[in-house]
Amino acid sequence: MSEIPSDLRYTAEHEWVKDQGDGVVRIGITAYAAEALGDVVYVSLPNPGDSVSGGESCGEVESTKSVSDLYSPADGEVVAVNEALDATPELVNSDPYGAGWMYDLRLADPSVVDGMLDAGGYGAILD
Repeated sequence: MSEIPSDLRYTAEHEWVKDQGDGVVRIGITAYAAEALGDVVYVSLPNPGDSVSGGESCGEVESTKSVSDLYSPADGEVVAVNEALDATPELVNSDPYGAGWMYDLRLADPSVVDGMLDAGGYGAILD
């Protein structure tokens, strides 16, 4: 099974969420999702300043196999995007929890993270 870092929170849609402090979280897709997609060739992300809604599509990840929606795990405002993915989208495959991050989100309600899956809960949905 894919690596599931214990210091992150997860959604059933295979996004990971990392607390950056001050109500901001970093978001990406899990190693499981990256493996399922295959070789990522393009990533479309929201723009800084965009408002996004939890559970709604806010971008796309295109691979050699398919195009998949990227869902926001919570309501908030996009404060940064990983511009490195424009030139090297394959970072999503090679380092999904590090250099392959997608965007930073200032949460409308920071407590929403408490209701997300922990590593054990996320692992259970993969079984």
